[in-house]
Amino acid sequence: MAIPTANLERERLLKLAEEYRQKGYEVFFHPNLEDLPDFLKTYRPDMIVRRGEENVVIQVKSRSSLNSSSNQYLSNLAQAVERHPGWRFELVMTNPEDTTYSLKAEGSLQEHEIESQLQVAKQLITQHPKLALLSSWSLVEATLRLLAQKEELSLERFDPRYLINQLVSEGVISKSEYQLLMNLLPLRNSIAHGFKTTELTQNSVYELIELTEQLLRTLHTGDEAD
Repeated sequence: MAIPTANLERERLLKLAEEYRQKGYEVFFHPNLEDLPDFLKTYRPDMIVRRGEENVVIQVKSRSSLNSSSNQYLSNLAQAVERHPGWRFELVMTNPEDTTYSLKAEGSLQEHEIESQLQVAKQLITQHPKLALLSSWSLVEATLRLLAQKEELSLERFDPRYLINQLVSEGVISKSEYQLLMNLLPLRNSIAHGFKTTELTQNSVYELIELTEQLLRTLHTGDEAD
C-alpha cells in the first residue's frame, strides 16, 4: 500500500532533524512565530536549524505535492532567505520511487561514460555554469555508486545525502571530500528545482569535477596488487 505523501515528508523531516542534532545544531521543528526572524514571519518553514552564525531554513517536499502555488511559495521563501547573510535555504525532495536504484542497474553510468561526460561538463563551465554543475553532480553521484559497489556496501537507498553520509562513515571518502559534497548539495538542489542562486562560482564547478576525477582514480586503488 502506498504511503501518503504527508507521512513521507514528515518521516524525512524527522530524520533530517536527528541528523542536524547529531551535528550540534539547535533544531526548531515547525517553528512558532516567535522563533522566526522578522523576514520569515509570513512563512511557515518546516524546520530551522542553527549552529553558531549558520542558519538553515529547510522545506521538505515530494514531487507529487508540487504545483504552481507551492512552487511560487518556495521560490519566494528561497529569495527571502538568500537576501540575509548567514542564512541559507535547503529544499529536500523526498520521493523513494525516484531515488531507489539497483547498483547493478544497466542504466547507471559506467566509468568510461563518466570520464567522457566530464569533458563535456568542463566545456560548459564558462558560459553555462549552472548546467555544468548539474551535469557534474550527476557524474559524481554515478561515481559514488561505483565506489559503493566496489566496496560491496549494503545500502538502503541512493538519495545523495544518504549515499554521501554512508560513504564517509565507511571511510570510502574523506571528511574533506564529504564536506565539499555537502556544501554543494544545497546549491545543486536549488538549481535543479528552479530557484535562483547567487552562490555559484566557476571554481565550485571545477572543484566538483576535480573531486569526481579523483574518486574515479580511487576505483583502481589496489588493482596493481591483485
